[in-house]
Amino acid sequence: MILKQKEKDAISELQTQEKICVEKYRRYKEQAKDPELKKLFGKLEQEEQKHYESLEQVLNGSVPACDCNDSDGANYKPQATYDTMAQNNDKQSDNFLATDCIGTEKYVSSEYNTNVFKFADAALRKLLADIQIEEQNHAEMLYKYKTANGMA
Repeated sequence: MILKQKEKDAISELQTQEKICVEKYRRYKEQAKDPELKKLFGKLEQEEQKHYESLEQVLNGSVPACDCNDSDGANYKPQATYDTMAQNNDKQSDNFLATDCIGTEKYVSSEYNTNVFKFADAALRKLLADIQIEEQNHAEMLYKYKTANGMA
């Protein structure tokens, strides 16, 4: 597959966003107080790394297969760590991290939604749509974490 320059630019920008997500989840995993949130951040870090690598394959001329994993968000059932009524520094810190990541996921999802229409290749559009769904799943998982812990 040969990409046009505007397509390469779009993939490179999406890849930059994925790199930021990987780094954010890595750092936030280290900062989080709750082991459940650390675990979630670690999972999301790995998934964002897969997105980055998929986009790298696209830049190198091939479109990887996608599995359209749209069940992670629906199936995620976090264990509550914090008392829903309590307010302490650890809970407030973890709430900030989770809320910030939801905002990031919303932004990245919207970038995929906008950019998917720049591509003629159906397999590439499918890959980008699949990644967008996974970004939405990430936001849903983070929101479920917040809800379980009385943060939403």
